Amino acid sequence: MNVRRLIPTTAVAGAVVLGLTALSACSTSDAADGGNGDQLKVTASFYPMQFLAERIGGEHVAVTSLTKPGVEPHDLELTPRQIGSISESDYVLYLKGIQPAVDDAIKQSGVKNTVDAATLTTLENHGSEVSGHDHGHEGEEHADEHGHEGEEAHEEHSEGDGHNHGEEGGADPHIWLDPVKYAEVAKGVGKSLEKADPDHAADYKKNTDALVAELGELNTAYETGLKNPATKTFITTHSAFGYLAERYGLTQQGIAGIDPEAEPSPARIQQIHTIAEKEKATTVFFETLASDRTAKTLAKDTGLTTGVLDPLEGITDASRGADYIEVMESNLAALKKALGAK
Repeated sequence: MNVRRLIPTTAVAGAVVLGLTALSACSTSDAADGGNGDQLKVTASFYPMQFLAERIGGEHVAVTSLTKPGVEPHDLELTPRQIGSISESDYVLYLKGIQPAVDDAIKQSGVKNTVDAATLTTLENHGSEVSGHDHGHEGEEHADEHGHEGEEAHEEHSEGDGHNHGEEGGADPHIWLDPVKYAEVAKGVGKSLEKADPDHAADYKKNTDALVAELGELNTAYETGLKNPATKTFITTHSAFGYLAERYGLTQQGIAGIDPEAEPSPARIQQIHTIAEKEKATTVFFETLASDRTAKTLAKDTGLTTGVLDPLEGITDASRGADYIEVMESNLAALKKALGAK
């Protein structure tokens, strides 16, 4: 996790105290009664968690996201009111390692039904280069056989910037960009909602099964669409696509690791130029929630074009789709074009 992005724990702790004080002063029986009316009051940390909660919870949940549209999740700072709302929740869904402020606030919230999506699948370490050439690309293996345990994970990284995501040994938290891992998380969320609200367990299971099937179709579309690329290498300002690259036999070359707006060093620009020539890469991808300055600078210096590859950390009017599925389909179209996939 980039040190620049980390929010001081003392500030978070102070905000937690303020939030809990405000909560105790004006608490209601809503949490005990299941939130809004008969609905389960659910707090999601950011969009990928919100999407799961809304699709699986359906009409039985009232979902609030801590990260508003257009806010870069890594930069999130919580208000005392937001911290208080976490403590009032019946169910909290988050992804540890993405948002330190959220991790700290949830730890102190005392909410019984708290689910860390990172525990529902296997996290791996991804550096600025992530390769998956040995599995998944030809579509000959079933998705659930080559992703769950991560036993074939590639640990070789380039000599580039060396940034890793997340914490605890550099584990990459961007699991939602792999439809197979995201489906594993969805199954775990469904089961946890069944336990948290057993009266509606049948509906949660039905909604989970429907979403998992949809994610399976998305995985098939990626396997088919990326089966015969002219090049397997793509360049991105934000090293968020390690799981996606590994799943479909591609290589991600990140310019500056975790910070999508960081300025690449002259040495890294030269290295990317060399890699692009060798691997016949065509495109430098940037994202919708960050500046395209770095991508355009690098593209100009290396003779490459630019494109959008959305890490789906939030949905805004600028997003190329209304929800997770649609944006992932747009990402697939962008990758097919950049990689020359037939």
